[in-house]
Amino acid sequence: MVHIRALDPSASPLDYFGAELRRLREAAGLKQSELGACVFCTGSLVGQIETARKVPTRDFSERVDAALGTDGFFSRLVGLVLRSQLPNWFQPYAEMEAKAAYIASFQGQLVDGLLQTERYARAVLGSRNDESLDARVAARVERQRILERAQPPVTWVVLSEAVLHQEIGGKEVMREQLGQLLALRDRRWLHVQILPFEVGQHPGLMGSFNVLRFDGDPDIVYTEDFVQGHMTANPDAVREGSLRYDQLQAAALSMEDSAALIARVMEERYGSEPGSDQRDVA
Repeated sequence: MVHIRALDPSASPLDYFGAELRRLREAAGLKQSELGACVFCTGSLVGQIETARKVPTRDFSERVDAALGTDGFFSRLVGLVLRSQLPNWFQPYAEMEAKAAYIASFQGQLVDGLLQTERYARAVLGSRNDESLDARVAARVERQRILERAQPPVTWVVLSEAVLHQEIGGKEVMREQLGQLLALRDRRWLHVQILPFEVGQHPGLMGSFNVLRFDGDPDIVYTEDFVQGHMTANPDAVREGSLRYDQLQAAALSMEDSAALIARVMEERYGSEPGSDQRDVA
């Protein structure tokens, strides 16, 4: 007799997703292997998701909706599931980020999470351990969906030039990531500037930070240390964060010159690698 793991749907969004997947699959009269064949995966994977041992992807959820005729139910639910995979201390910020009308980010060492490619994110998140890495990467990529909205937040990102030179994941991953930054130039509501080395000392030397602005709610400043994040709506902190960000924007290269620098670093530092694709990057 096959043992079926009992789930408490109220335990977590992942448990709820699994319980509903099992219920609706059985209501449709399908075995796990039969549903797997419909959504181009194994029955084992369906079983792992139904028992909350595996985190579903957005692609899986959309295919299940089509196969079971659930009118986008799982596609809507998967966003909550993936957000629950973010670190507990980061989830409140992610919720506020998703509501923001304006996002300003200064990053001194890494590409901002909203702009990271999947492979770059995997290299960053896997630098300490590989535990639940697929789920953590999927959660980070899911955050980026706010930039795909019909009315996305105005997003302004200032990156230290050091970000371009810090090799994360190898040359191929960096070429892809810098290419992504260049491709984002076509988005009207998204702006990327590079703070060049020659600026010297600047207001961001104390660390990376974000400023979030909302329609009708107080602004927020967000910072991180090596343990957790810190979010505040204190007016003095917000004023100081906004002032520092304005100064960083003023010191940074124009968007056009920033794109030229990104392209140059991409070609000179990551443009060739033994055994890699040698096509032009321009």
